[in-house]
Amino acid sequence: MPKHMLRPQGEFPVAGLGRRLAAIFYDGLLCLAIAMVVTLAYQQGLLRAIYGNDQLKALADAGALDADPLLASLVFLSLFAFFAKFWTLNGQTLGMQVWRLRVQNKDGSAISLWQALLRFIIALASWLCLGLGFWWVLWDKQKSSWHDHYSESVIVCLPKK
Repeated sequence: MPKHMLRPQGEFPVAGLGRRLAAIFYDGLLCLAIAMVVTLAYQQGLLRAIYGNDQLKALADAGALDADPLLASLVFLSLFAFFAKFWTLNGQTLGMQVWRLRVQNKDGSAISLWQALLRFIIALASWLCLGLGFWWVLWDKQKSSWHDHYSESVIVCLPKK
């Protein structure tokens, strides 16, 4: 299968921690919105159709909807789909576009779906370790985070147009 080369092509510097965190903040707001929409659709659409208004209200009041594994799975899959689509298509999420960052393979090609999954899961693990995998950029010689290392990808700074 031929590789999807990203444009513009060239040698770009590896992104530092500040720009990465700024893009993460922007994408975090988008992730919050996605989680809210998925939750609303799930609770007000699917659960309301299954249980009806009265029983759904009773379940909510009893706290039965607080730890719903199906909802957690749907939110997880939705967030992964968001990142995977942008990373594998043009290498940039919306937050990364604003800060002129791009995730790519070292040869300038788009990452694969498998690499996107590795990036996503390792980044989540990094957050669970108080962001240590992101702070790792400060000590690493190649300015790579944990998810950069494990997915064999790099985040670069693109030039101004």
